Amino acid sequence: METNAETAPAQSPAPEPAQATAPDSGAPQQENLAVELEAAKAKAEENYNKFLYAMADFENYKKRIERQFAEIVAAGKKSILAKFLPVIDNLERALASEGDPEGLRGGLQATLKGFEGVLASEGVKPIHVKGEPFDPKVAEAIGTQAAEGVEDGTVIEETQKGYKLGEELLRPAQVIVAKND
Repeated sequence: METNAETAPAQSPAPEPAQATAPDSGAPQQENLAVELEAAKAKAEENYNKFLYAMADFENYKKRIERQFAEIVAAGKKSILAKFLPVIDNLERALASEGDPEGLRGGLQATLKGFEGVLASEGVKPIHVKGEPFDPKVAEAIGTQAAEGVEDGTVIEETQKGYKLGEELLRPAQVIVAKND
């Protein structure tokens, strides 16, 4: 029995240290959780600050792009308006020609050529539709008229020129279309 007595006391103290260490092992676990929580809070704050910085950087980018776009538009306006100045000069010269109908006519022709030159330099081309079949994609019919020897649906008169900017319609031509009864 002594062997049993020796083993019995050896077995009973074993659960006590386990019970005694259980509350002790909980404290370090709570400390670890607290440390992890503080680390997570610090990381969250760092990420939030990065987010705020990125938002501010994006706002600055938007403002810079808007400013650059406005500068490009202003430069484009300046360029096109400068091209009209010689046309205005021609008009002023035409108006200054007193009593000379040929001078006035010549000044007006020069002005018209100046305007056409400015438009052409910007890629604007007139649309020629007279004598062509009516195309509603490039012309607007404002009336019809009987015309002998002309097929129905043919443009017989152009009351206002149409223009294209490149391949895009800038303004449709206004036309009279043949319609025979």
